[in-house]
Amino acid sequence: MSKILFVMTGADHWTLADGTEHPTGFWAEEFVVPFEKLKGAGHEIVVATPGGVVPSVDKGSLAPEANGGQETADHRAQVIATSAELNNPVALAKVDLADYAAVFYPGGHGPMEDLAVDADSGRLLTTVLASGKPLAVVCHAPAALLAATEGDGANTFAGYTLTGFTNAEETQAGFADKAKWLLQDRLVAIGADFREADPWTSNVVVDRTLITGQNPASSAAVADELLTRL
Repeated sequence: MSKILFVMTGADHWTLADGTEHPTGFWAEEFVVPFEKLKGAGHEIVVATPGGVVPSVDKGSLAPEANGGQETADHRAQVIATSAELNNPVALAKVDLADYAAVFYPGGHGPMEDLAVDADSGRLLTTVLASGKPLAVVCHAPAALLAATEGDGANTFAGYTLTGFTNAEETQAGFADKAKWLLQDRLVAIGADFREADPWTSNVVVDRTLITGQNPASSAAVADELLTRL
């Protein structure tokens, strides 16, 4: 079967507009649900992060109310604690796209801190888009697209139809007035055609080889769409 690269944030905080550091990382559902779906279908997962640091989970994403109950929260916490792939990541700078059939970026606020400005991630995104291999990105992870540029300075994803965590969702989550910038605004600014659905509903947008999901609730559908491409 195929080998799939999970590119994940190495940040354990998100710096807000007032300079305070909000503890964060990746969002549990956005890693665990696609991870289990893809592994369950027989695919191999490799996790990569900036510097090869072990990703930090956003503790809020393990709360019962974020997982539909304590049982699911406990299950996801167990997967995160015991995943050899997650706990032994490779350095993003050393990744060779030729080794992988597809690339997936889980979200959480962490990517807003590091992947949004990570040159290695930006080059990888530009390369994977040019390769024709599937690229799946969910929730706040489209922040990573901001670092992908062409030689003329234009963003690689300009003109693509996509989605991500919306301004409305960030407002309802309580961070819109605290953030340095909002993801939806930045994606529109680079020339993407941003498509939003009602807050917290599953919304997957596909444009050519790019698969994007709006929020945690979109994780399963993004993984399902990616599976159809493998």
